[in-house]
Amino acid sequence: MSSSKEKALDPNAKLSFLERFAYGLGDYSGNLVYSAISAFLLVYYVSVLGVAAEVAASIMAVSKIFDGVSDLIMGRIVDKTHSKYGKARPWIFRMCFPLAICTVLMFSVPASLAGSAQVAYMFLTYNLVSTVFYTGLNVPYASLQGMMTTNQYERGLLGNFRMLLATFGTMTINTVVLKMCAFFGGGDQYNQKGWTLTFVCLMIVFVVLNLVTFFFCRERVTGEETGSESKEKGPSVIACLKSLVVNKYWLLMVVFLFSLYFMMSTFFGSAYYFAQYVLGNEGAYAITANSLSMAQIVMMFITPFIMKKFSKRWTGLIGMVVAAAAFILTALAGQNVTLVVVCNILKGAAFGCSAATMFGLLQDAITYGQWLTGVQAIGMGNAASSFCMKVGSGIGTAALGWILGAGSFNTDPTSTAAIASINVACIWVPVITCVIGAVCLLLFDLDKHYDKAIADLAEGKWKGSK
Repeated sequence: MSSSKEKALDPNAKLSFLERFAYGLGDYSGNLVYSAISAFLLVYYVSVLGVAAEVAASIMAVSKIFDGVSDLIMGRIVDKTHSKYGKARPWIFRMCFPLAICTVLMFSVPASLAGSAQVAYMFLTYNLVSTVFYTGLNVPYASLQGMMTTNQYERGLLGNFRMLLATFGTMTINTVVLKMCAFFGGGDQYNQKGWTLTFVCLMIVFVVLNLVTFFFCRERVTGEETGSESKEKGPSVIACLKSLVVNKYWLLMVVFLFSLYFMMSTFFGSAYYFAQYVLGNEGAYAITANSLSMAQIVMMFITPFIMKKFSKRWTGLIGMVVAAAAFILTALAGQNVTLVVVCNILKGAAFGCSAATMFGLLQDAITYGQWLTGVQAIGMGNAASSFCMKVGSGIGTAALGWILGAGSFNTDPTSTAAIASINVACIWVPVITCVIGAVCLLLFDLDKHYDKAIADLAEGKWKGSK
């Protein structure tokens, strides 16, 4: 075996800029779907189709039951996959095409459908996107981060690249969707044709970027079990799940990710309505949303240095505390767009700290779990975490619809009750979830165990081995 080949297969390898960037592009493309669902699917259902907010939100909430099952199934599939491309990479190639097609269909509800037929189409296409194909791509993509290297700092950098480019993806969606819809819709941003053509264009880009991730990333961590499980058969589903639930660090990250994604759904999903009805300036949406995204992008160029000095955990914790404070300040800003932009810059910087670290922390927790129990469950660990993230996102989107419904938003979006409901979704729910996230990271003291865990695993040992 050549020295270059040995280096390529080193499980503790330092990665090239190209490989880190290629991995990050996977989340840029993923956010062309995820951010579109978070920020605009409810807008599409309510403002383009005229569906009641409560009905649209309930479709998303009920769908998460199926979504959870599909996550666990896909995690198991990843753990059982053996191919010349590895465990995770082949699924990125296989799933990007059908996901792109179904996303276009999701934003193309036929005008001829009404009533129960319309709801059935919405339910079917939403589940094909979220439950089947997004799960089929995102669980392997998340698992790939843990399979590219065991190097703790490199995992932090991969998480940083991932979230940096994910933020660019979110910014792309926030900036171009309504403009493209208006362009393709003959000046009407709520025209069905405009939404369909917009997502045809976006999904072509989505497929190309996923192919870049597939071709330029490599799997180096073999994932062989260190315990008594058969290396040929691998651990059972029960063994994998047991290894996760006894791992307090994985549980803390599950709660953290659930809270964060719940918050993102209520916050980003209500941000357009916040600009339109609370600030009284629909045109302010782009600048308020993009100020947050730009601040997050700038911060994520700085977070590698912060992580190196203070660790991923403390970097993320600082982010959650600052975010909570920034949301409270937003409540005091009133209709002053300038002050809201300043608050969003603070939120963006705070999100940059937390987002850059969360997936690296998750992979560290899964690696620790392998050392703790002797069971390697990268796929299941990421799948179960993805399930909690998507449940958080789905329940957050449903909660947004229910909150708006409680404020009679569909009846009169300018009423006092409707404005209050928007403020609850866009400000006060995020405050609560940021505090929960901060507590989780405060308890996440894995650094004192990680070096020993990696050293033992490198020797084929785990905590309970003789």
